Amino acid sequence: MDPIASWSVLVVDDDPGVRQSLRLCLAADGARVLGVGSARGALEALEHGHFDVVLLDLWLGSDSGLEALPDIVRRQPDAAIIVITAFATFETAVEAMKRGAVDYLPKPFTPEQVRHAVARALESVRLKRRLAEAEVRLELAGADDDFFETESPSASAILKLASRAAKTNAPILLRGESGTGKNVMARWIWTRSQRAGGPFISVNCPSLSKELMNSTLFGHRKGAFTGAISDARGKVQEAEGGTLFLDEVGDLSPEAQVRLLRFLNDQTYERVGESKERRADVRIVAATNRDLETEVQTGRFREDLLFRLNVVTLTLPPMRERREDVPGLTRYYLERAKIRLHRPELAFSDAAVRALRAHPWPGNLREIRNAVERAVILSPGPRIEPEDLGIPEPSDTAEGRSPDTEVALGADVSLEALEREHIARVIARAPTLENAARTLGIDATTLQRKRKRYGLT
Repeated sequence: MDPIASWSVLVVDDDPGVRQSLRLCLAADGARVLGVGSARGALEALEHGHFDVVLLDLWLGSDSGLEALPDIVRRQPDAAIIVITAFATFETAVEAMKRGAVDYLPKPFTPEQVRHAVARALESVRLKRRLAEAEVRLELAGADDDFFETESPSASAILKLASRAAKTNAPILLRGESGTGKNVMARWIWTRSQRAGGPFISVNCPSLSKELMNSTLFGHRKGAFTGAISDARGKVQEAEGGTLFLDEVGDLSPEAQVRLLRFLNDQTYERVGESKERRADVRIVAATNRDLETEVQTGRFREDLLFRLNVVTLTLPPMRERREDVPGLTRYYLERAKIRLHRPELAFSDAAVRALRAHPWPGNLREIRNAVERAVILSPGPRIEPEDLGIPEPSDTAEGRSPDTEVALGADVSLEALEREHIARVIARAPTLENAARTLGIDATTLQRKRKRYGLT
């Protein structure tokens, strides 16, 4: 048998002798085995731990394993359930399959029959996980090796650190401006970690309401709050054996920060509305574009939580610090968009190449990707022009600089170029255009006019 690494089995049978024989048989193949004698015991075990395979007897004294089967499936839908019984009939086998079982094992059985049945069940678990991982990778926007080829010393140094950190189980904190690729980096770390065979679960913290934040992360019991009509698994449990990515972790509520700190300390947690302690084997990767040290000083973020998250910190550089990567990144995004949007004939014109190199990209990687995708959609001919990208073609006389000149205070650039760069950076950091206008000290209408003038779409 070639089982999943660190695999576990729950044996549910009211006969202690059967539980013991199955434990010895499967433990010899490297499984962690827990045996219980009732349906209630099975449900409690499933609440406290994760199992790859469940061996379920259909007759549990006064209990019915068949009736308990749907509850088992609801608690751990990714577990493979094998029904075992001394009263095997075609009808019960069919009914068990309808209710979620993957196989049927009649008593009496030999150790070899058990091993074969469990091996088939593990293979079904493995295939489900591979399918889930494949779906995640298909959704992954640019996390393949070509995307991470860089000529930038700062980006190259971060990649080397990320590669070393990926091989550990230490928490990782990804820092950087909005759009610098923190989500992509988190997935890249996962694919190169020892947990690549486990799930990658991503949580966008700002999208969670304060009322449902704890429930989403850690699950809840039925009746824990209005609308909690059934037990629910949290993202921590879904990430068992894999990686949980907390995007914009600075937006967690104070109570959620306390719960996360406890989990980071000892890998234990409790669902909302219950006092039972649970354990989960999960690696945490978090990301933020905030200055968490400042958040700590203002009381919005816990200092002890920052210490626990900050074991390995990777600060992703903005595009203004890795301008040498712009040509490669734009080609990369173009090739992906051409395939996805069925425009194989497209290429950048010389004017577009100059515009791409000159643009400051205050929105970083996200802005580059969006501009290229926009051009692939809107370009009427085989050549992409600056207007298709939504960025201006550079004018050396208008800007008083060459396309490669860095826009900075005191540089050989015009006031117009400085204003454009400043507005672009403020817009990139502000949550809304209204906030950006207030920061700039102008009204929203003036900001819209300047955005149009400078091509800041």
